[in-house]
Amino acid sequence: MTAKPLLILIAGPYRSGTNGDPQAMAANLARLETAAWPVFAAGHLPVIGEWIALPVLRSADAGLTDPLADQVLYPTADRLLAHCDAVLRLPGKSAGADQDVATARRRGLPVYHDVAEIPRRSPQETM
Repeated sequence: MTAKPLLILIAGPYRSGTNGDPQAMAANLARLETAAWPVFAAGHLPVIGEWIALPVLRSADAGLTDPLADQVLYPTADRLLAHCDAVLRLPGKSAGADQDVATARRRGLPVYHDVAEIPRRSPQETM
């Protein structure tokens, strides 16, 4: 068990394999989000880079097919990782998620591949 709640980046496919199809990207984001509750239930705070990057893109009047997207999506995850305590890498081919894992390892952060690997906080600590 761990005393401090961890900020855990959930990393996995978002744009990969979608050929720019918005519905496929939405399905990938929904898949990433299914890991949010188990991370939270373990006493930690889940975060997904797209939760931050997508509003940033919208505020620049840009979308995922805009050239600006690559200048926002990857840097957002990198900046976010400066604040994270760990990464949960979900299955699936993703250059961005692989980059997140490499960054986390360089920074000495743990990388989990299953929610069951994440240390749980005791119930009284999660209140």
